This record gives sequence, C-alpha cells and structure tokens, in this order.
Amino acid sequence: MAATLATKPDATKRRRVRRKTAEDGTRPVSAKLSWRIRWRRDRSLILMTLPAVVLLLVFNYAPLFGLVTAFQYYDPLVGVWHSSWAGLDQFRMLFQDPLFWGALRNTLFLSLVQLVLFFPIPVVLALLLNTVMNERLRNFVQSVVYLPHFFSWVLTITIFQQMIGGAGILNQFLRQHSIGTWDFMTNPHTFALLITSQAVWKEAGWGIIVFLAALAAIDTNLYEASAVDGAGRWRRMWHITLPGLRGVIVLMLVLRLGNALTVGFEQFLIQRNAVGHSAADVLDTFSFYYGIATNNYSYGAAAGLFKSVISLLLILGANKLAHAFGEDGLYRK
Repeated sequence: MAATLATKPDATKRRRVRRKTAEDGTRPVSAKLSWRIRWRRDRSLILMTLPAVVLLLVFNYAPLFGLVTAFQYYDPLVGVWHSSWAGLDQFRMLFQDPLFWGALRNTLFLSLVQLVLFFPIPVVLALLLNTVMNERLRNFVQSVVYLPHFFSWVLTITIFQQMIGGAGILNQFLRQHSIGTWDFMTNPHTFALLITSQAVWKEAGWGIIVFLAALAAIDTNLYEASAVDGAGRWRRMWHITLPGLRGVIVLMLVLRLGNALTVGFEQFLIQRNAVGHSAADVLDTFSFYYGIATNNYSYGAAAGLFKSVISLLLILGANKLAHAFGEDGLYRK
C-alpha cells in the first residue's frame, strides 16, 4: 500500500510534465496519430496537391514504361508486347552514328556557352533590382523583365527576326547608311550566341525570382551593422549579399548541370532550317528527326535514354561537388 501511494505522486508529476511540454510545443504528448485523424487534419491540403500528383504520374512516371522500346525493334502496329527484342543493338548503332556524335558535341558546346553567359545574368539582375529603393520603379522593372517569359518561342524568334534578320530593322538602318549588312539569323558560326541571347531575353527575368526571394531572407541588421562599421556598398555586397546567396546559387547550378543536355527543343526546331542541321542539331532534335520523324521509334528512344542517364550522372556529380564545398545542394543523405 505504501509503495502504491509512493508511485502516485510520481505518475502525477510525469503527467504534469507531459502536459507542460505539450503546451510548450517541445515534444509530442501522445503516440503517433492514426491515419483517420491525419486525413481529417490534412484533407484540404491533400486534395489541393492531388491534381499535381496526377499530372506527375501521367506525364512523368507513366512514360517511363516506354523506355523498353529502346531495347526492341519496336513496331507500333504490333505494340510493345509483340515487338521483337533487340537488346543493345539500338545503342550500338547509335554510338556508330556520326550524326549522333555531332548532336552530342553541339549539345555540350551550347550548354557550356549558356552556362557561362546566361547563368550569371539572373544573379546580377537580382542584385541590381535589390538596390532600387523606389518600390514602384522596382515593380515596374520586374514586370517588364518577367513579361518575355510568357512569350512562345515562335513569337520570340519572330521578334529577333524583325530586329536583326536579313530584312530586320538593323539591316535596314545599315543599308540606308551604305554599310554592309549582317544577318545573324542564318549564320551558323554565330548560332550559339544567337540562341543564348534569345534565352537571356526570354528567361533571365523569370530566373531572378528565386534570387530575389533569397535576398529578402537576408537579415537587414547585417547591412546596418556593416554600414555603421564603415563598410561601403561593394564590401557589403561581397561579405553579406553574396554569402547569403551562395546556397541558392549552388542549388540552381546543380539543377542547371542536371539539365545540361536539355538545351531546348522548340527553339532549335524552328531555326534548324535557317542555319543547317550541323549547327542546330542537339540531342532532342536528333531524337525527333532520326527517331520519330523516320518512324524509327526505338532509335529515338535509345538516344533519349542515353541523354537521361548522362543527365542523372551529371546532377549526382554536381550534388556531390556541392557537398564538398559545404553546401546542401539538391539533397543530403
């Protein structure tokens, strides 16, 4: 009896401690919630994400089944189940095709040019917009640089054709002043700079959204303290702003390297006839022209699978490199 009475205060004390920690939010008060309770609690959020999950399953995961055609002599008349097995024959033909290596070389070169010339521009634009103190002016500039993102590639290339094409405004001005004309739109030697400038004009403004959000998360007290200590604008940018953006820059760089082999499809498809296939063929257009357009679906699937595997290796390698520099990258184990 004495032992029982001795344990009652201890049990009461433990309940009191659990109640207090639950009110403070430091640790859970009870066991894991049942799925019915969690469903009632998160039902609205689950229903909101359901359409996105369905789209992801239909357009990203369901097509993975089609990768089996890369190992077949696929015939659409008999379907996947009855097409004859080819093993690695499609990949052997792919690696022996000089057009494939030309497309791969163009893809890597154009990706490198866009990485060097395009990737830093959204960071610079975000830094410049962050220094604009007038809120109305900043909102206006943001709206102007965001707008081209919503243009289709057809409209974007048409605008460039009207500006710097053979009959564009620039060449008309040069003809009026008896100066030799420059046709950038059909010159294969300047094609890399042309598509990079188109991508910058269309997507650089949209790319600053993530960096502006990262800039807004930097503690303003750091700027005030550094200003009191006598740090100028450039020193504050070097020691506060750029370190605050480093994690986001590394993350975007990892994602960019993961998509290094996806330099664009519609943009190159539209301009391929103007500059020739030797300059405009990339892996995406190669899969289309020499796979789908020729009804050689297995060959195109093999090229697409090769691109996907290399992209996966690139993003894993870039993520490892980010970890080596002390950043989180895309994920951590």
